[in-house]
Amino acid sequence: MTRVKICGITRNEDALMCARMGADAIGLVFYPPSPRFVTATQAAEIARILPPFVTTVGLFVNPAVEQVAEVLREAHLDLLQFHGDEAPEFCASFGVPWLKAIRVKAGVDLVQYALRYREAKGLLLDAYVEGTPGGTGLSFDWSLIPAELPLPIILSGGLAPANVAAAIKQVKPWAVDVSSGVEAVKGINTLKGIKDGAKIAAFMEGVRSASL
Repeated sequence: MTRVKICGITRNEDALMCARMGADAIGLVFYPPSPRFVTATQAAEIARILPPFVTTVGLFVNPAVEQVAEVLREAHLDLLQFHGDEAPEFCASFGVPWLKAIRVKAGVDLVQYALRYREAKGLLLDAYVEGTPGGTGLSFDWSLIPAELPLPIILSGGLAPANVAAAIKQVKPWAVDVSSGVEAVKGINTLKGIKDGAKIAAFMEGVRSASL
């Protein structure tokens, strides 16, 4: 079955809920401008309470070496995810497996990206929005993804219970990554960083149905 990462976790109870509902990984955002930002101390507590076999992923955007090192000292993450302009050498310098996020638009050569970042565990493909490194809740044209890439694909960007099965059937990614698509809503406002159990259940069912 396609693997599932639920990103933008900010609360212990949401991390446990994701694990109980079958998520393979949770994402913790270490990008201060993000409304889903967590500190190293928060992340350490979330990682501590997770059951076994749930991967903890730390998301960074053009971080300083010291920031990543501090988080790793305190939170002991399983995987790093870089969303900025980080060079392959930088990504690989922490001795921890890593993903490289690519914001996809027409003209972006994903094969060349895969070759440049060939030491990555996979490429996370997200929507391109000018000035925004991710977490936009917008999807992109999946037909821009080549049929064959030399790295596993983690599909992100605008995924939700309503479209995840179609996305998996078309793209056939190794994993899907969701954040805003499973967040709680109060009135007309999305509660960023707060997850909705019913939406997670529906998302997981969409993933399962695509694998039948």
